[in-house]
Amino acid sequence: MLSIKLGPLALPVAPVLLLVTVVVSAWVAGRVATPWTAAKSTHKAATEPASASASTSPHLADAASHSVWLAALAALVAARLVHLLLNAQAYASTPWAALDLRDGGWHTPSAWAAAIAWLAWRAWRTPPLRQALAAAGFSAVALGSGAQLALGLYPLAAPQRMPDLALSPLAKPGAPGSLVQAAAGRPVVVNLWATWCAPCRREMPMFAQAQAQHGDIGFLFVNQGESAATVQAYLVRERLNLREVWLDAASALGPAVGSAGMPTTLFYNAAGELVDTHVGMLNAAALQTRLRALRP
Repeated sequence: MLSIKLGPLALPVAPVLLLVTVVVSAWVAGRVATPWTAAKSTHKAATEPASASASTSPHLADAASHSVWLAALAALVAARLVHLLLNAQAYASTPWAALDLRDGGWHTPSAWAAAIAWLAWRAWRTPPLRQALAAAGFSAVALGSGAQLALGLYPLAAPQRMPDLALSPLAKPGAPGSLVQAAAGRPVVVNLWATWCAPCRREMPMFAQAQAQHGDIGFLFVNQGESAATVQAYLVRERLNLREVWLDAASALGPAVGSAGMPTTLFYNAAGELVDTHVGMLNAAALQTRLRALRP
């Protein structure tokens, strides 16, 4: 599953999963810290004024929850910075794209390393938080890993194959064809789009330029549910010289790959295995970083 439908909105699963994981982990940290805090306050109540023990009571629980949120922030910052450093050349021509967090450019190992380092530092500085932060860490790993396995977000463990769906070429509407035939054993970028989709329209000139520049990679533009006349009129009006435009009259590709929204972009290697995905609009820098993964 790549995205979930909430009314008129389609939200990418990955950021939603991340937010849920952080919220639950922060709650666990606060709950684990509460009994220790309560016991400490009870002990202090016998020797300190009531005001002092009352002010101490919520302190560790709040500190534990805040530490988890700060660990998540440190993880996001580290993951983005490392991604930008590793792909500096791709962002060099459009440096402002580094601020576009929608492009999905993150370095996951750096995120884990930063989060663990922050939690370890907090636990070392504040011994009473150790148990709560350890519980939060285990919760994050268990919840995140379990949800990703359930949703099929570990393509390297079991590579997802390209669905062999029936499509029709725009050049010959109604002629038989399929996605696998269109890929023709090449690494391909498959873009699910529609003329009424504003983000699709905004990214289309970038894809047209990329298709002209990268002859070794196929770009398949799979229109969802619109007629050949509608698609052809849009391409002429926008002066888009696209090759390999296909019609998915039944809009079957989105459900087949687990995406409820557009644009959705899929990256398949020459063996027809899913290498990467992106739900939402891509920028040129993000596209360049993903194209590198398609080449042997």
